[in-house]
Amino acid sequence: MNVITREVARPVATPLPPLPPGRAGLSFGEAGLAALSALAANKLRAALTALGIFIGVAAVIVTVAVGAGARQQVLSQIQSLGANLLLVWGSNVRMGGVSLGAGQRPNMSWDDAQAIPREIPAVEAAAGTIRQQLQIVYSNQNWSTWVNGTDLDWFVAHEWVVAEGRFFSEEEATSGRKVALIGQTVAENLFGDENPVGREIRIRATPFEVIGVLGRKGQNPMGQDQDDMVVMPYWTARRSVMGASRAFARSVGSISVKVAEGEDMAEVEEQLRAFFRQRHRVAANEPETVNIRNLSEIAATRDASARTLSLLLAAVAAVSLLVGGIGVMNIMLVSVTERTREIGLRLAVGARRQDILRQFLLEAVLLALLGGAAGVAVGIALAHTLGAAGGWPVLIQWDAVALAVAVSGLTGLFFGYWPARRAASLDPIQALRHE
Repeated sequence: MNVITREVARPVATPLPPLPPGRAGLSFGEAGLAALSALAANKLRAALTALGIFIGVAAVIVTVAVGAGARQQVLSQIQSLGANLLLVWGSNVRMGGVSLGAGQRPNMSWDDAQAIPREIPAVEAAAGTIRQQLQIVYSNQNWSTWVNGTDLDWFVAHEWVVAEGRFFSEEEATSGRKVALIGQTVAENLFGDENPVGREIRIRATPFEVIGVLGRKGQNPMGQDQDDMVVMPYWTARRSVMGASRAFARSVGSISVKVAEGEDMAEVEEQLRAFFRQRHRVAANEPETVNIRNLSEIAATRDASARTLSLLLAAVAAVSLLVGGIGVMNIMLVSVTERTREIGLRLAVGARRQDILRQFLLEAVLLALLGGAAGVAVGIALAHTLGAAGGWPVLIQWDAVALAVAVSGLTGLFFGYWPARRAASLDPIQALRHE
């Protein structure tokens, strides 16, 4: 009986294109096309392998975008507070053994504020302020806001600008003229689209002319709306709005101190403490009569917290990239094992070991780059989605995006080198015998 036998041919995955006459090896482009063909032949496996790279790059993009946005917000808050700003207010007061809390009894005066720049050369400006929440009325509209009575140095210390109108003058400040500047929040709630400059508002039935609208600053690091306020001359507020007993006729609730650029904030703070101890005749064994806060330090603390969180998320992203790289190496080793006969055949018909090394390296790099590119797209979309949902600022830094893609390619190169070298070092005869 004649038995007809037929050898079942094994599929050869993505063979290298034949070499033209006179050519010693494959070009970079031809090797790239062969690598793409190999990845296309196993789409699901390639996608799952690139998943680790995808997650790592997406995490990097989200981390950098949210972290950069948070730092930008903190910097804008520092700028809105005013550079090199110290805030002084009264310390805790005790009466009859009962603690009344900080600032409950005025212990600083208008004269203290005026004397600070004279006594401490490093201070550029110091402004005493009294503050009270009052109802503001315009036509048939009303709004409850903070009314500040201060002087022109307050605008210097807090670096306020005028969006419309003007500041009050020295003559208006000293004579007690009934003029006021309003913040953007007050302007929007009382006047809407109407220009407030030149209009008349009433505070405790007293008419005031609006001479200016302050520039927008937004929230401070404590979450308070800095635009929700009315500012008027100190003596106007004292005589016409807030009143004063004879004992506290010249008192202030707080003093804003602007330190000159380049001066040591900590040293000026110590000089301020010594200044108030001397003026208030505080003995060495008695507690301080004032509290001093460096507002820039609060914003800097928030910035440090944002940086710590960013570093934590970056560490998670780095671990994900490491896991993704190991996944690429494992799959490439599996691919080398599966294609051992194919590699032996190529070597037998004249392919150089450099060609084999180049193709497998390109497969690993392309696999990682495809995962990185997908991670960039999803990371940008996710960053904007999270920012919109949580009200977080988002700042896409394209240099970080480029770096993330480059790192993903380097991850493929690093973890793909050993499998590629293993494929290139196979013995053709042994490879052709591989079952």
